[in-house]
Amino acid sequence: MRDTRPAAPDYTTPALVMGLVNLLWIFGVIWALFGLPAVMATGWLLNLGIDRLRR
Repeated sequence: MRDTRPAAPDYTTPALVMGLVNLLWIFGVIWALFGLPAVMATGWLLNLGIDRLRR
């Protein structure tokens, strides 16, 4: 018996684009409320978390 269902669409690129959009607006809000050093600290902490997950 053949599987006649179409292949699932690849949503990787749209998910990455929306992740970037969300990251940018969150950084914008942090910048407006607390200033650029807070954005830099948040980015640094996110980088540490991503590095930790990679291991």
